[in-house]
Amino acid sequence: MAHGDATWQPHKEPLRTTLARTGAIALVVGAALAWRSGGFARWPIATLLVLWPSLGGHWVEVWFRNFLRPRLPAARPVQLGARLAVWFLGGMVLTVGMFLTAMALPGPRPRHWPPLWLGGLAFIGIESGVHLLLWLRGRPSIYDGRG
Repeated sequence: MAHGDATWQPHKEPLRTTLARTGAIALVVGAALAWRSGGFARWPIATLLVLWPSLGGHWVEVWFRNFLRPRLPAARPVQLGARLAVWFLGGMVLTVGMFLTAMALPGPRPRHWPPLWLGGLAFIGIESGVHLLLWLRGRPSIYDGRG
């Protein structure tokens, strides 16, 4: 796969499909977080906060796949390193978004922000897990170099 080669397929998905998938993820994870943190009254807020990594994370990945990846050398180490860097930086930005949203909402507020690098590492973990599931299903992922 040479630089600029047409083998990199841009990510295309109907917005409705994206919203349904990322919204369902946010609802399920939001419910789990609300249950663990004191009750389902917190479900709507937890769901809203989880939309940052689910929906926002989708757009981080789309930006990498459709904008940055085609402009990079096709060498696997370069592609993988760039993707991990984008995930790390994207995770930090999404963490800021989550905390600013939490600060703007009624209810308990975090006493302190976790280090932003922790959000970056967490997002790398989330995306690595998602790509593992894709790979196990035979779909393109970072593990086979096709995703």
